[in-house]
Amino acid sequence: MWTDRWVAVWKATGERPRVAVWTIPQLVAFLDGVREDPLFPLWWLAALRGLRRGELASLRWVDLSLETSELAVVQQLVHVGGKLVPFPPKSAAGRRTVALDPQTVRLLRRHERDRRAEKTRRGEAWDDTAQTRRGGSSVAPDYLTYRFHGLVLRSGLPPVRLHDLRYGAVTMALAAHVDLPVVQDQVGHASIVLTADTYTSVLPELHHRAARATARLVLSAARGTARRVRRGRCGWMTQV
Repeated sequence: MWTDRWVAVWKATGERPRVAVWTIPQLVAFLDGVREDPLFPLWWLAALRGLRRGELASLRWVDLSLETSELAVVQQLVHVGGKLVPFPPKSAAGRRTVALDPQTVRLLRRHERDRRAEKTRRGEAWDDTAQTRRGGSSVAPDYLTYRFHGLVLRSGLPPVRLHDLRYGAVTMALAAHVDLPVVQDQVGHASIVLTADTYTSVLPELHHRAARATARLVLSAARGTARRVRRGRCGWMTQV
């Protein structure tokens, strides 16, 4: 995580963590600063639901079911021979349905309403199979990376990559006590081991929470048997 200490080191030396994840206040500051960006819904989905850049680039209106608050990931956009080509997700698990919270649904409804109005002004028919970007055109995954990098630079926030938003989305879900299998389904991992190995390593809070929970269990049991646990003179835990 971009803790205050790491931010100070980065400002002084330019050094940064190998995997850099924004804190929630830092993420909120970024999203607030880019809310007028035409690609804001994509930054929001990357940050809160952890979609990959190829999945964001290939997202179509037909993939959204706002009535049921769901988003279907059915393809990813890939550069092949100088052209953008839709491909199936990386694995069978990558083809998934992602649940959406009410705020995200409201954001996407407003975005769809604005795009429909734009089409009407241009005298163009609405196409549900077109991309969710302005004008219905595709955006290359590489361009998403490039644009995101520029937005981060202008924000003055410590640097993260576009893919780091995916890390952040998962770590926030874990911090919110979401079960690991649910997180696995959200990000489309074929193995829960991959989810655990990749993402719990960037959230030390989970390990601290586990340590506190274990201690509470022991202390609660001690109280239940009318025993008092205190620290002995040599620092060992003794019962009296």
